[in-house]
Amino acid sequence: MFQNLSDKLDKALHVLKGHGKITEVNVAETLKEVRRALINADVNFKIAKEFTTKVKDKALGENVLTTLNPSQLLVKIVKDELANLMGGETVGVNLSGNPTVILMSGLQGSGKTTFSGKLAHYLTKKKDKNVLLVGCDVYRPAAINQLQVVGEQIGVEVYAEEGNQDPVEISLNAIKHAKASGKNTVIIDTAGRLAVDQEMMSEISNIYNAVSPQETLFVVDSMTGQDAVNTAKAFNDLLNFDGVVLTKLDGDTRGGAALSIKSVVNKPIKFIGTGEKMEALDVFYPDRMADRILGMGDVVSLVERAQEQYDEEEARKIHKKIAKNQFGFDDFLSQIQQIKKMGNMKDLMGMIPGAGKAMKDVDIDDDAFKGIEAIIHSMTPGERTEPKSINASRKKRIAKGSGTSIQEVNALMKQFNQMSKMMKMMQGGGGRKMMQMMKGMQ
Repeated sequence: MFQNLSDKLDKALHVLKGHGKITEVNVAETLKEVRRALINADVNFKIAKEFTTKVKDKALGENVLTTLNPSQLLVKIVKDELANLMGGETVGVNLSGNPTVILMSGLQGSGKTTFSGKLAHYLTKKKDKNVLLVGCDVYRPAAINQLQVVGEQIGVEVYAEEGNQDPVEISLNAIKHAKASGKNTVIIDTAGRLAVDQEMMSEISNIYNAVSPQETLFVVDSMTGQDAVNTAKAFNDLLNFDGVVLTKLDGDTRGGAALSIKSVVNKPIKFIGTGEKMEALDVFYPDRMADRILGMGDVVSLVERAQEQYDEEEARKIHKKIAKNQFGFDDFLSQIQQIKKMGNMKDLMGMIPGAGKAMKDVDIDDDAFKGIEAIIHSMTPGERTEPKSINASRKKRIAKGSGTSIQEVNALMKQFNQMSKMMKMMQGGGGRKMMQMMKGMQ
């Protein structure tokens, strides 16, 4: 996520992170490089120039050059201004109305249908809403089929009218159906085109006027950069939408859309999509995103994701097993499943301060646990419960059954034993002892 921009900003600010003297000249030179980094990320030149001017004015106004840590203060100013550029504060979705009607807008291929499913999943699981998805892309049968597949996957009803080519009528009928069936939230997935055209704009305008949505969201592919910003402006001029959704942030995103869109349309980014899974949806926090762009990680979001998958009862069972030296491979497998539910592995690494930069050239596959899972599934129930019972002949059988090598089985056994010891140390007062050991390793 924004890896190229992060690298360029890091290089631009690197000169100020050393111990050399900080002067007004090298601050100006640094900000010139920051501006280049933003333009390279497809941020509008005018916006990039205004950004660096604000940073410079604020830096000189706070007497950065005479402070004890001028480089740190300048980085903080850059971070704060990045957050302001992206909206400054988090804005939630409007859920008033009975039912609440949420209208999706955007070009074809932007991810509207997938996001509609993600939003339905989010509102169902986290906001306790009873959601109805509505298929109004009457020109692309695959879109309605896709929505129905998504609806079945997340357990949400999908309303569609086969043969009806009037999206306004479908929308109104869907709202009636929602009221009759006790649904309190309606998400309308509309048609898109490959480019902005009059027919599409007229159609979505007609739907908007007919259903009077409480929330209109513009869904945009973040990989399209400045083109996304221009499209957003065209839609906003017509619909005056309430917020922006950036999809495909797990891809090779330059960052221009995220950094520019608020300045151009003056509407907040409300959600970001970070993968194909229905759980891969995050509320947009400008300050946290600024941290990630500057390589500072996002520990708060990482902890929040972990807490979402955290099962207190399961945790109590695990603690008891660790205390009694009964932690086995079934428990290990359960922990892996929880980690996988947290999202894209490379995205998770980017949330750890410093890890994103360290792992930037490492290809972290989402199937990174596949080999481990295969090895564990090749064990007998008794071997999973009693890992110490796994001798050389059993390792040979497990390796053959899992399609791996004995060396890989040995490596997993070693990792499992190390993790078991670490978890044992974290019980009671052992955490202090472990911290001392870690300090000794530095």
